[in-house]
Amino acid sequence: MDECDIVTTRVLAAPREQVFRAFSDPARLARWWGPEGFTSTFKAFNFEPGGVWTFVMHGPDGVNYPNESRFVEIVPPARIVFDHVIGTLFRATFVLTEEGDGTRLHWTMHFDDPIACARVARFAGEANEQNLDRLAELLRKEA
Repeated sequence: MDECDIVTTRVLAAPREQVFRAFSDPARLARWWGPEGFTSTFKAFNFEPGGVWTFVMHGPDGVNYPNESRFVEIVPPARIVFDHVIGTLFRATFVLTEEGDGTRLHWTMHFDDPIACARVARFAGEANEQNLDRLAELLRKEA
């Protein structure tokens, strides 16, 4: 099968360790994960390779979106990789690098199925940007 990647990059005005903590701390992560208007209820969050992350994203229209992922690789404070294992299957890779006084976040969603990628690509770019807007706001409030 052909491969497909959806890539989102952002420079955040926070140290790399602080950005990493926004991912690794479920209380912080639940505050920003999901597009604008969404909230999340975490069921399990075992932040280690092989660990499970299950949650429900609640859309502003009242629709619930169950999610389950398995962490593949965690390299503090530089890299987080997980596989989304229900619904649309993909691998998410977050790479954090220092840039000036901030952190460059490089987010790749990799799909083995080009049909699934094309379906998700219609909304994922904008949704990912909204996620990162919410992350940037959390980091600003914590500064």
